[in-house]
Amino acid sequence: MNNIVVIGSCNIDLTVLSDKRPVAGETVLGNGLNIAPGGKGANQAVAAAKLGANVTMVGCIGNDAYGQMVLENLHRWNINTDYLVTLDDVNTGTAHITLAEGDNSIIVLLGANARVDKSIVDGAWDAISKADLVMVQNEIPLKTIGYITKKCAAAGVKVLLNPAPAADLEVEWLTQATYITPNEHELAALYPVNNTDDIIKANAGKIIVTLGSEGVAFGKDGDIHKVPSFKVQPVDTTGAGDTFNGGFATAIVNGKSIEEAIRYGNAAAALSILKLGAQEGMPTAEEVSAFLAKQ
Repeated sequence: MNNIVVIGSCNIDLTVLSDKRPVAGETVLGNGLNIAPGGKGANQAVAAAKLGANVTMVGCIGNDAYGQMVLENLHRWNINTDYLVTLDDVNTGTAHITLAEGDNSIIVLLGANARVDKSIVDGAWDAISKADLVMVQNEIPLKTIGYITKKCAAAGVKVLLNPAPAADLEVEWLTQATYITPNEHELAALYPVNNTDDIIKANAGKIIVTLGSEGVAFGKDGDIHKVPSFKVQPVDTTGAGDTFNGGFATAIVNGKSIEEAIRYGNAAAALSILKLGAQEGMPTAEEVSAFLAKQ
């Protein structure tokens, strides 16, 4: 009961470290360059795999050096890549990250991720249909997300939709998803004419809103409940949200309640920001268990 299929993006992250973030027209000197696998899909897959889930990755990469890096890294964490398609006519996706002043700013080039379409989903349906949970994010074409939620709902397959980065998704897709995990800005993009508190209450058990250092909010018994975050001194916040989603998903497929799964995801996310790099900083199940035992 811990089979997770992730349908999403696979990138290589190019992170520049600097003391100061440049403004428009300004050039500053950096302190270092880190090149590592990333992408919200692959990040969440690695997070779940390191926490003990049996993970299959579905998506597209380019037939290039970056694509080979993606494959090698997924194999490192024993993630099934049978449904990760290599394309000859497009580059692997990349994310260009500036890490300065304790936070990051990111430009993403979708590359092969833009080619994750219905045929890719259909080709992986054998694995998807048997999953305990399917995870999807907004770094693949939006119409593909709609296809996934509709097809999974019809088959009774649970879907966790992480609507990041923010986008205007169809209400039908939101209804079909089992769990939706936006941050505050993404929630406002999903429901622009509604009061966010009312939305959370009305979607108890479905919408789980990450609030950064303020923790995570969800609806329960007609009210809003918050699970506090764990206070740590961040080194690199890149991938923290993906780590939370991987942790939450892993706890859910292992039978935990929503509140327990949120706390587990919060612990995983807290540990992830203590190290540089999205995937390298993600903790193992043993590390999360040891951390929680001290709380």
